[in-house]
Order: sequence, then C-alpha cells, then structure tokens
Amino acid sequence: MKDKMKENYTFCYKVNRSDELLNFLLGKMPLSRNAIKSLLTDHKVLVNGAMVTKFNYPLAKDDEVKISRFPIKAEPLKTRKKADIDIKRLIIYEDEQFLAINKPHGLLSVQSDKERECAYGYATAYLQKKNPQGRLYILHRIDKETSGVLVFAKDIVIHSKLKGHWNDDIAMREYYAVVEGRMENKSGTITSYLKENRNNMVYVAKGKDGKKAITHYEVVKENDKYSLLRVCIDSGRKNQIRVQMASLGHPIVGDDKYGTGLGPLKRLGLHASRLDFIHPETKESLSLVAKVPQSFYALFK
Repeated sequence: MKDKMKENYTFCYKVNRSDELLNFLLGKMPLSRNAIKSLLTDHKVLVNGAMVTKFNYPLAKDDEVKISRFPIKAEPLKTRKKADIDIKRLIIYEDEQFLAINKPHGLLSVQSDKERECAYGYATAYLQKKNPQGRLYILHRIDKETSGVLVFAKDIVIHSKLKGHWNDDIAMREYYAVVEGRMENKSGTITSYLKENRNNMVYVAKGKDGKKAITHYEVVKENDKYSLLRVCIDSGRKNQIRVQMASLGHPIVGDDKYGTGLGPLKRLGLHASRLDFIHPETKESLSLVAKVPQSFYALFK
C-alpha cells in the first residue's frame, strides 16, 4: 500500500522558510516556469494534502508540498458517519491571529495521503467563508485518536515567530489520560529517550540514544481497573505519552498501537486539555482550554 502511495507522487518537499508556491517550486524542481504553472493549473500540486492552484499561495515553515502524477479532484470534505462537523461549536478561541478548536477524537489534525477529512480542512473552510483569501498555518498536531486543543495561526509572520522556537514559548502542555490498572506511584516524572523505527512505531531507546522526552503525571481518580491521570509534558515528541505509559505497564485504554486496544471508552483515552504559550508580539500568555470529556470521569463514579 505504501509503495502505491509513493507512486502517486513525483516529488515531495518540506518547506524550510516562508515563500510563495510558484517561487518555491521554481527553486526546487528541474522544470521551466511554464511547466510548473501547468502543474498548478492542471490540479497536480498539493499543500498539506489539499489541492492548490494559486501561483502566489503563501507557504510557511514545515508545510508539505507534493506533486501528483494525476489531477486531484477538488472534492468537498466527506461528512463523518456519526455526526457532521460543526467547526463553530468546536472553536475555543479566535482572534485576528489565532484559531483554536477542541478537535474531536477520530479526526486527523492535517490531511494525509489516505484521508482528506481533517481539522485543518474544516477550519480552513470556516475561515475562507469570512475571508476567501485567508489561510491557516500549522503550529502543531495531535494524534488522530486524541481529542483536545489544536491551535492554528492566521498570520504567516506570527507563525514564523512561533515555529522558530515553539518549545521555548510553550509554558504548559496538559493532557488527561485514562490508563489501565492502578499506578504504583501516585505522581512522578518519566524521563526517557524515544526513537522511531521503519514501521513508524516509537519506542524507548536504551541509554540516551534518541530524543529526550519528559512527562510529569499525577493520579486524579482510580479504581480497580483504571486510573485517570493529569499529565504535563516538557517535550512534544511523537506519541510521547502513549509510549511512556505503556513502558510503565499502564498503557492508555483503547490504544491499539502501544497497548491492547481494549477499553470502556470506545476511543483512545487521551485528551489534550490545555496549551499555554507566549504571544510572540504582545508577550502576553494565552491559555487555551478544552474541557475534559465527561466519559473520562464517568468511569470512576
């Protein structure tokens, strides 16, 4: 399946600095200006998984640009089976520079090769109803099965300032997690080094071989089967909480990647509840909060 996906694209680029799409492609591709313009007009260029035709489309650091072998249909986002996405109900904060939502579990943060429906797409559609020329810039992502705070920048300058030292500007990354069993220690700090293998599985490496990950936790509620934890992380590594909890023998419920996949919530028991960061221009602290799902607490009544 992966090989087939690769065959659909001739080029894939990661953006390192702000630029316009046509100018970026001219600097990357061994093609003439007219040939690159044809790729755009023929609907063969994607940015973050979405088809783009504008020559002056603004690019930001960490955007992903792909060239498709075949024209991409500008189909509307598919409606979810369970319920329609009403982005207005999901918004937890919005001003002229930021848009933050409480992302539902089961929804990608950003489109992938296999799936177009994503929070970024819905949020962009919402923004462009008010301003057809507007676009959102990706500051961070959370796992598809994780719910909670997801924030986008509306301004490319703000995005560039934040992405340059994102980890330094983040004052708090708070999560709530339901894990299997009772925790031996009711609070603690997990420090480990994480690596990713060829199958995209993250694991705890031996010694200091890998990216350092620091996670603080405390038990909020517990019973004979499960524990509800408040978790704060100092580093935002891929699958960090899921991997580290599993390494302690207490995987997150519903985690079919690092745990048993079993659990009473019928979803992954992980929620990004709060994100605090320093505004790069005003230097004021923004605290974005997404209420913890009631189903997490209901297990302990």
